[in-house]
Amino acid sequence: MTLLDPVRLKAALGALAVRFDVDALDRCASTNDEIARRAAANAPSGTVVVADRQSAGRGRRGRHWLSAPESSLTFSMLWRFGGSPSALSGLSLAVGVALARALNRLGARDVHLKWPNDVLWLNDGQAAKLAGILIELSSDRRATQVIIGIGLNLAPPAGDLGQPVAGLEQTGAVVERHQVLAAILAALHEVLAIFAVDGFATLKNEWQTLNAWQDRPVVVLGDATEISGICRGADDDGALLVETDAGLRRVLAGDLSLRGA
Repeated sequence: MTLLDPVRLKAALGALAVRFDVDALDRCASTNDEIARRAAANAPSGTVVVADRQSAGRGRRGRHWLSAPESSLTFSMLWRFGGSPSALSGLSLAVGVALARALNRLGARDVHLKWPNDVLWLNDGQAAKLAGILIELSSDRRATQVIIGIGLNLAPPAGDLGQPVAGLEQTGAVVERHQVLAAILAALHEVLAIFAVDGFATLKNEWQTLNAWQDRPVVVLGDATEISGICRGADDDGALLVETDAGLRRVLAGDLSLRGA
């Protein structure tokens, strides 16, 4: 499989092509690391790096993310927001909304979200991971720099990965990589514009309709904690809300794992 063709991608993006600067690499250590290097050299907001293979790709909590050009789409994007990182709570959930919008527009069926940063495919009630999101923040006096890393399975990954996984091709969606990337970038552009003005609050209801565990029993596991209850979605700041026997608990993102009970 050849690298993404910038000409074909621009055609797929249409008028939005001027908003993104996309570079396709055969391989790199990590697209997030590559974007960070370019950001340090004053790369513009909207810089995107796509890699067919990553030697040190990572997901949440340092987990390794496998990628291959015939079965996945892995990329990172630089975006800048005015203000401090504290104003960006709920950003990973907003990015999840953008991903779900894009995949639905491509024809995907039964796409759902898992707090705080996974995209799932629900097949006969069974959830399988379709994509993951990794967001890294840094700031200076002028703005907050955000690196958004996305790994999407186009085909189901091979091997024992320790959890159910799925590929976009199973959902009935278009899987041609230029069209998929263009759809995701377009959805990110519109969602991040909303987020920059209103934060997560305006996107909360959409996220909750996509929440795989909305109003269902869940267990939230930490290194030394366990919270069981009914998932009541997220609040305006993107914190998870779990209704327990002791009342409503507000759970912040961190070293936690959400599972269906």
